[in-house]
Amino acid sequence: MRLTSFTDYSLRVLMFVAARPGRQVTIGEIAAAFAISESHLTKVVNHLGKHGWLVNVRGRGGGMRLACPAADISVGAVVRSAEAAGALVECFKPRGNRCVITPVCALRGVLAEALEGFYAALDGTTLCDITRNRGRLQRALGIA
Repeated sequence: MRLTSFTDYSLRVLMFVAARPGRQVTIGEIAAAFAISESHLTKVVNHLGKHGWLVNVRGRGGGMRLACPAADISVGAVVRSAEAAGALVECFKPRGNRCVITPVCALRGVLAEALEGFYAALDGTTLCDITRNRGRLQRALGIA
């Protein structure tokens, strides 16, 4: 399985913000730290705000911060929301599945089970879990 860049960037944004507790950060800071386009990050930050993980403040002096404690943000929920439009394989799509073997395919069930295992592991992980090494994370991002 391969996650989209949108999902990757969503997780990176949340990790960056969690590495700066009590501080409002900007898209520019995150873009510079990860060498990612600000326009790509703007879409990601908007998405994360709409889902209630970030509080986004626009305008001069604006930026973002976590909308809730990092321990309350499930990595699985973030990945599911960011990957909502993507399907692992064609037969998982609710529309547009043209695979002729779907009704008899044994692989579909195996892939569905594997995908559930993948999400189960992520559901048991929070943003807090993946940012416990805050000091090392800050140094790696050049924000120590």
